[in-house]
Amino acid sequence: MSGFVDECNLHVTAGDGGAGCVAFRREAHVARGGPSGGDGGAGGDVWLVADRNVSSLLAFRDHPHRRAGNGKHGSGNRRHGARGDDTEVAVPVGTVVLDHDDGSQLTDLSAHGERWLAAAAGVGGRGNARFLSNRVRAPAFAEQGEFGERRWLRLELKLLADVAIVGFPNVGKSTFISRVSAAKPKIADYPFTTLEPNLGVCRLEDSFDDVFEMVLADIPGLIEGAGEGRGLGHRFLRHVERARVLLVLVDLCELAGCSPAEQLSVLLAELGRYRPELLQRPRLVVGSRADTAEEAALPEPSDSSPGVSHLGRMSSVTGEGVAHTLGELRRLVTQARACEPVVEAPMLHRPLPPAQEVAVRRLDGRLWEVRGRAARRAVALSDLTDAGALAYMQDRLRRLGVEKALARAGAVYGDEVRIGDFSFAYLADTEDGDGDDEAGAVDAGSGGPGEANSVPGARHA
Repeated sequence: MSGFVDECNLHVTAGDGGAGCVAFRREAHVARGGPSGGDGGAGGDVWLVADRNVSSLLAFRDHPHRRAGNGKHGSGNRRHGARGDDTEVAVPVGTVVLDHDDGSQLTDLSAHGERWLAAAAGVGGRGNARFLSNRVRAPAFAEQGEFGERRWLRLELKLLADVAIVGFPNVGKSTFISRVSAAKPKIADYPFTTLEPNLGVCRLEDSFDDVFEMVLADIPGLIEGAGEGRGLGHRFLRHVERARVLLVLVDLCELAGCSPAEQLSVLLAELGRYRPELLQRPRLVVGSRADTAEEAALPEPSDSSPGVSHLGRMSSVTGEGVAHTLGELRRLVTQARACEPVVEAPMLHRPLPPAQEVAVRRLDGRLWEVRGRAARRAVALSDLTDAGALAYMQDRLRRLGVEKALARAGAVYGDEVRIGDFSFAYLADTEDGDGDDEAGAVDAGSGGPGEANSVPGARHA
């Protein structure tokens, strides 16, 4: 079974908030102690953290679910519940996070220590002590905890390497990386021996104090049409995108099937078809497998190819030209690193919170939907079995402008209004001359989706 996985799905679930407590102070010699219910604790968040010690997405292939801790419930004497524990999910540096449904890119964790909030925690409900007012002296209701965010994500890994080795299948890429580094890829004399990228660290020591290291990536062999997705072209080419320098190996063997110039033309065409900017990347063209070939000429760089270097023959088996190739790669990598901006500290990516504005849209003839996190929370956190909580919820929706928005949109008496997972009956104004400028009211209910419920005697605006 392969130990390298560069694509996977991940399901993240943030912690739910704890419920608020309904309690009253009960002490000797303390008359009418009043409400003392504490708030529930918020749930934990789920964070994706780029970690240089993680090399692939293998951990998510068979276990794709990650969940944070739930918040604790509040208790009496104004004791608040504890917050749920956050969950940090370590992913390889170079992981791209995509939306599972539409494929849009959400973030790119390209540096060690970068963090991204994958699922936001649910807030804790308020205890009844928070609802004490001059109008309500003994509130006997509290809020429920909010559910944490949960969703599917698509993770794709783009390897971070100084040098990406590209070439036709069986051109000697794995042999080269095994000679210059400690990597031990599978090597055989048939095409497509390498089915997954291999990373190797090459150390060049000029003296005891001068040690140069660069990371090389052995990319599985490309074929004509790889830029259009033929074979596994896109999956392999993805790992070339972040490389600072490209090492293009062309086969000098007479049995290669096409000349070095034809190989180079096809490889550059596929790179340009996949990402045109790859053609502007510094690259080194080397003739490989010189031990099995006669003298052969390599194509010269054209005037329109800046940053391109061409070397002669190289054999990873005999060692011919290997030192010269490493020296030229060191020069190109050093130049590329010097042109990159210095990152002072890892970044923290926190998605913008959803808009709080209330929006109304018609779903069907007499079915309306109210959007907006504030409106959904006003309903979802309320205890709809308590008359006091229902009255507070109605007042909260009125202050958010839900009733006015419904009236402006054209809602009439008896229409069904859906807010989150609950449905209500819309009651138009039936009182005249009272000076109230409200156009209608959402009559509270406790039904689920598709069930319009009302409470007898609910106040009309």
